[in-house]
Amino acid sequence: MILRIVKDEGPITGEQIAERLSLTRATLRPDLAILTMSGYLDARPRVGYFYSGKTGSQLLGEHFRKLMVRDYKSVPAVCQEETSVYDAICTMFLEDVGTLFVVKEGGILTGVISRKDLLKSSMGSQDLQNIPVGVVMSRMPNIVSCHLDESLLDAAAKLIRNQVDSLPVVKEREESDHFEVVGRISKTTITRVFVEMGLGKSV
Repeated sequence: MILRIVKDEGPITGEQIAERLSLTRATLRPDLAILTMSGYLDARPRVGYFYSGKTGSQLLGEHFRKLMVRDYKSVPAVCQEETSVYDAICTMFLEDVGTLFVVKEGGILTGVISRKDLLKSSMGSQDLQNIPVGVVMSRMPNIVSCHLDESLLDAAAKLIRNQVDSLPVVKEREESDHFEVVGRISKTTITRVFVEMGLGKSV
């Protein structure tokens, strides 16, 4: 009812809204505060309340764009190029992840190996302990990644667009074109954030 009144008659003061609803200004104050903080209404001193014209989906999108990768990244699961496919499979199982990031000294990203890569390499009668992941991994620069200052929404779009389970979070090394792996964003990360938002938890 408040939204309808403001939409039809705005700008309108809190006192005028209270009068339309036969309520006191004090009774109405918490509702106006919630609607303003949620983004449905705009308020200007000495002028009154305006209807923002934004839908729930638009407001949710604005909120999601404010969530940053740096605040939600998890610890990356890594291995080296010399690691055997067998050991990589064990690491993936123990870490409960679908992707391993292949790094060299200093955590520099050199490749990515997925469950699909490991599955393909295990077909046939090959000795998995003698096949290094460097033979079957995807190599730089053909790797999709994200940065600490990207929004979680942008990272989610990359996951969907490139049909991958997770992204390495990287930062550029000074005076080089190398990227250091500092975290991981996965589909599970995105799902967890949406669930927490749906349950009304602080995200």
